[in-house]
Amino acid sequence: MVTIAVTREAADEPRVAVSPETVKKLGALGAKVRVESGAGSRSRFSDEAYTAAGAEVVSHEAALSGADILLKVRRPSDAEIKALKPNALVAAMIDPYGDRAALDAMAATGASVFSMEFMPRTTRAQSMDVLSSQANLAGYKAVVDAASMFGQALPMMMTPAGTVPAAKAFIMGVGVAGLQAIATARRLGAQVTATDVRPATKEQVQSLGAKFVAVEDEEFKQAQTAAGYAKPMSPEYQAKQAELVANHIKNHGDHDGADPRSSRTEADHACHGREYEAGCCHRRSRGRARRQLRIDGSGPDNRNAKRRQDRGAA
Repeated sequence: MVTIAVTREAADEPRVAVSPETVKKLGALGAKVRVESGAGSRSRFSDEAYTAAGAEVVSHEAALSGADILLKVRRPSDAEIKALKPNALVAAMIDPYGDRAALDAMAATGASVFSMEFMPRTTRAQSMDVLSSQANLAGYKAVVDAASMFGQALPMMMTPAGTVPAAKAFIMGVGVAGLQAIATARRLGAQVTATDVRPATKEQVQSLGAKFVAVEDEEFKQAQTAAGYAKPMSPEYQAKQAELVANHIKNHGDHDGADPRSSRTEADHACHGREYEAGCCHRRSRGRARRQLRIDGSGPDNRNAKRRQDRGAA
């Protein structure tokens, strides 16, 4: 019987490699699953849920000891791999370009390592695509976080005191995360615009009810590869796109947010055609005067209060 180990992730990683539902599926295939106690707590999966699904909930050492397969979200430590059977299998997001020394040390253990980032992004492998599923969540979270930091309502609000205009959101990069960001911002009631260098994204943006912003010249029409990815753009196009994006942000509102994973500028990312997701909520200060009641008693709330008083007196 194949033994699969699942251990707790590092303190900065709230996810877990398997859910109780996955444990059931692995058990149905004849595998034994050992889960480290507390491994799923930050994902709201209790030890009892894993036990009910058929897993053995054990200590860190017991989970790894003699296991054939180790499943992790992030790259495991050398100590974890060495605790497995010789030539064991490891599946995780390895980040192969992030730490060459750690990768060499992992290779020296003799384990067969599967880097989940390299899973082909095809229809057949869609259920194993760890990038698209997480990017979808990232697009949603970007808008939710932006709305929280914005500190005001996103939809248009019509009140007796006046009308509060809708917030304006600008999404840069219309990949998986960008499309979800557009949809989320629209559901929250914002006015949404988006940009990308790939011509096929224009229809996708418009289908979600947002406005597409891009330099639509001849180079733009040829900016996509046969596989659907963006081509590097010329310096001339980059300059035009940078100017367009800068002017749009300037005229679109007062605030914008950017993906913290990158140190490059928004315009630079847009011009180079990289998938760059940012939930950007904007609102001008116009209309604040309309939202304030006039102290002379002629504001709509004061007029309504006076009518109620008159009816009561009658």
